[in-house]
Amino acid sequence: MTIGAVLAALVPDFPDVTISKIRFLEAEGLVTPARTGSGYRTYSRADLDRLRYILTAQRDHFWPLKVIASALDAMDRGLTPERHETGMPRPSVPAPVADPEVPTAAEVTASGTLRLTKAELAASAGLDAATVDALETFGLLHADATGHFGDAALTVAHAAGELAAYGLEPRHLRPFRTAADREIGLVQQVVTPHRSASGKASRAGDQKDSTGDVLRLCIALHTALVRDGLSRS
Repeated sequence: MTIGAVLAALVPDFPDVTISKIRFLEAEGLVTPARTGSGYRTYSRADLDRLRYILTAQRDHFWPLKVIASALDAMDRGLTPERHETGMPRPSVPAPVADPEVPTAAEVTASGTLRLTKAELAASAGLDAATVDALETFGLLHADATGHFGDAALTVAHAAGELAAYGLEPRHLRPFRTAADREIGLVQQVVTPHRSASGKASRAGDQKDSTGDVLRLCIALHTALVRDGLSRS
């Protein structure tokens, strides 16, 4: 939009606004329209919403420019721009969004029902016998006492097969096993005392085993740390 179109959109709600006022807000750094090659200002829908926020804060709440600038900075950094009919609070820190890929406590601790032979596992994941053997050697796959593989092994085998397309061999995946074992060890240290307490409480009809909840939180933490690392790389 041109500055004239922005003015036309704002005037019905803010009759006193002028082009000079819009340019003044730009000079104060509160709104930053794009510029064409010839130097004309062009405003986006987000710029228009920003101007509405500024003008509302001034007219209805008498916020000084310094306070408005602080609120806009918070919004630019991802804070939630709360608004209520009775007021216009400052932006607040949003609640973290739960990662839909992180399994629930019940899913983490579910034992599964699959019992696959090594041949069935290899065929499903598109792996040859040597690769399956290597995954076992490096601790990524474990058969049960009867020589069968479960649900988790199926996921591991498929992931290993897909990662092979990127040049990752079973030996490269060993750090994942090491990291998982460390996490499991940490979780066991945390939940063992609670299990003892839970055993006593369960006889009284109270607490549940917290293993699933702790594992879920550890997985969520791991995922967040990976994303943070990627954002800084």
